Amino acid sequence: MKMRGHTGAARWLTLAVVAVAGMAALAAGLTWSASAGHPPAGAPVDFTPHGTQPGLVHQVEDHAACSGCHASWSPGTNPTEFMPYNTWSGSMMAQSMRDPLFWAALDVANADIPGVGDYCLRCHTPQGWLDGRVSKTTIGTLVDGADGCLLEGQHDAAYYMSPNDYGGVTCHFCHRLTETGPNGEIAPPGSGNFWLDDNATCENSQGTQPGPCRYGPYDYGAGDTRLPPGGHTWKYSSFHDRGSVCGVCHDVTTPITSNGPAKTLILADGSDTGIPMPLERTFSEWRHSAYADVIFRNRMGDDFGFTPQLERGATCQDCHMANSPDPLATACNQNDPGSRAGNLPVHEFVGGNTWVPPMIRDLYALNIGDTTADALDRTVDLARHMLSERSATVETSATVSAPGQLGITVKVTNLAGHKLPTGYAEGRRMWLHVVVRDGANNILWQNGYWNPATGELSEDAQTRVYETLQGIWNPATQTCDIVDGQGRKQFHFVLNNCIAKDNRIPPLGFTGGSNLEIRPVGLAYPPAAPGSAALANYDVVTYNAPLPGSFSGQVMVTATLRFQIASDDYIRFLKNQADERGFQGENLMCSDGPGRPFSVGPQGQTRGAFLYDLWNNPAYGRSPPEDMASASTSLLVR
Repeated sequence: MKMRGHTGAARWLTLAVVAVAGMAALAAGLTWSASAGHPPAGAPVDFTPHGTQPGLVHQVEDHAACSGCHASWSPGTNPTEFMPYNTWSGSMMAQSMRDPLFWAALDVANADIPGVGDYCLRCHTPQGWLDGRVSKTTIGTLVDGADGCLLEGQHDAAYYMSPNDYGGVTCHFCHRLTETGPNGEIAPPGSGNFWLDDNATCENSQGTQPGPCRYGPYDYGAGDTRLPPGGHTWKYSSFHDRGSVCGVCHDVTTPITSNGPAKTLILADGSDTGIPMPLERTFSEWRHSAYADVIFRNRMGDDFGFTPQLERGATCQDCHMANSPDPLATACNQNDPGSRAGNLPVHEFVGGNTWVPPMIRDLYALNIGDTTADALDRTVDLARHMLSERSATVETSATVSAPGQLGITVKVTNLAGHKLPTGYAEGRRMWLHVVVRDGANNILWQNGYWNPATGELSEDAQTRVYETLQGIWNPATQTCDIVDGQGRKQFHFVLNNCIAKDNRIPPLGFTGGSNLEIRPVGLAYPPAAPGSAALANYDVVTYNAPLPGSFSGQVMVTATLRFQIASDDYIRFLKNQADERGFQGENLMCSDGPGRPFSVGPQGQTRGAFLYDLWNNPAYGRSPPEDMASASTSLLVR
């Protein structure tokens, strides 16, 4: 594998040549971690020194290897609603390397800190990363693949093509995850610092089998009919039965490199906490909530050593991998229908993204084949159900507060097990749209209007937008800068080192109010009850709505909570960065990569321009917001 160079803006790679002892371990087929030491003095920075490294004896298998037994090939039939492969194939887990927003953001990250894409791609394409096609090969040679240009396969490769690093987070990867390293090693939690079983044998309650274990939340006795004879290795894992397995990639911190944290959190008074900058904290939000496993709540100070739960709360899996209600449920087509009835967590990994799946369906699914197109449509339906039925409630009331003026109160309650919204902070937001109409349905006043023609949200001092705004600390002005010199919002994910705003609604029982990594910023949430250490899981917002002069009659006040996966500010930022910093079109940037030039995806465009054009395409509606919950009240104005 050769070194690669780029013209234009500097895109050189800064990765460490790993220690000789570490390379010897890799050559012996063992996993290696730099967590116990640092590279030699003067070595370049390694963005991913923790956990399992490239050089596995047993490679991670493509998802196609699992489809033979764990998929149904009849679209529209019951099995496609619960079989692991079918339900996974439409999820954003499966589409993590086809998401055009991810690719546009990756270019900005690499331009901000050259080579940091190694850190991003570790979670988005673990198969490509572990096989040495990103930054570190199996023999320790450094390669410039932090931009994804050395990955094998392509976005629309048929599902059975191998290798295909665009296949996302695959079955075999997740089911080989272990809680610690091969010798009990630990790594900083989250941020893709994963460990994989790479042993030659697997020991379980039925004996010893060849090859690494495939872990899951089940144990099988002799003759258990849920396990086909001659199937793959398996082993019960309490890790896979707890939310901590999801925290491996869904608690994101600034890269903790071989030289320490890339960025540390700076507070509003200018003090540097020394804490690695928290970027996404879904898992931490959950484990500080009433939904967390009791054992987690009792051991919050211990971020590294996890033990099997004593009492089970509501885990990530309970909501995002809910049990199939189908009486015919089965996990393998070699088992009898119904063998998993009432006990099959569906691999849909449902979230709130309804905007990206249709783009992936239209761009790539036809050539991928199998049931991906139908699965992507199902993902959108499931996400809408999650947002509208399981995430929040809204209550509203109104009074005539003064002549010609309404006083409106809206209460939003978070039903989720984490902050609302959660996850990737860049451009993701939720807001209240409040409308006052007369008896003829004419709009008299509104606040929080989103314009579908421009993608812009109208905001004023009364508008309640729930979001995280991270920025770059400016020592000259002693401020957390969230806009550039032209007053445009900026979203430099890997450069951010301060939090200007985080008014997202806490989950039930949230005890993270004093935790610098997850506390609210810019909005004070009251205690859930007098003297309680937990914060309220609701927000109460008041509005003053002026009415036309001398108006009288019946009015209807409607408050709607809306969620958006990507704001217009963020999409324009990614496009502007590509234009103003001279990024190359993808095929030119990756001209020496395998399979180039591609005939799908950005091709001659920059990744930022490609995303911007999709955003402007009427078929995808500028990331249209989804209505989560709504409430109305009426009153007579005299």
